[in-house]
Amino acid sequence: MQARYRMPRTTLLRDANGAHHFGADAPNEVWITHVTKFRIPAGKAYLSSIVDCFDGMPISWSVSCSPDAEMANSSLLGTCSQLGEGEHPIVHSDRGCHYRWPGWIGICSEYGLRRSMSRKGSSPDNARAEGLFGRLKVEFFYGCDWTGVTMERFMELLDEYLVWYRDERIKSDLGYRSPMQYRKDLGLAA
Repeated sequence: MQARYRMPRTTLLRDANGAHHFGADAPNEVWITHVTKFRIPAGKAYLSSIVDCFDGMPISWSVSCSPDAEMANSSLLGTCSQLGEGEHPIVHSDRGCHYRWPGWIGICSEYGLRRSMSRKGSSPDNARAEGLFGRLKVEFFYGCDWTGVTMERFMELLDEYLVWYRDERIKSDLGYRSPMQYRKDLGLAA
């Protein structure tokens, strides 16, 4: 006997050829979210981030010692607080339990977010989020001796890196500007 359950209804980000599409013409059209883990001698830390597909800017994140719903919900709420009138972005995630829990679904409903989820077993669907995490781990995490660093200090340093990435780290696809400078130059950020 096979169990039956309803698959969650989500928006599919597909182009005319049926391929997933993660571009955006303006901020707050398409967001992508994911969770990654860091292991240091003091323990494990988990990062949940929301990345705007317009320019790859991490627009909200939360760090926790456990990968729970509160962590994922916190990063989503931090992003929703920045929405303007009439903005209802698509928020894309993998099929992790964080994104199927009632709290997450409720936040999406409350703010009019349209949910999109990766195809089952298709990790390339989350490449935008994985790309940020890959750069973060190469530039910030790998090659560092984290011995003697407390979890609290590690989380502070991780937060500082993400602020630096958003505000100062240049990207070639943004004309060698940081995501924040790119938005300022377009008149989209204060």
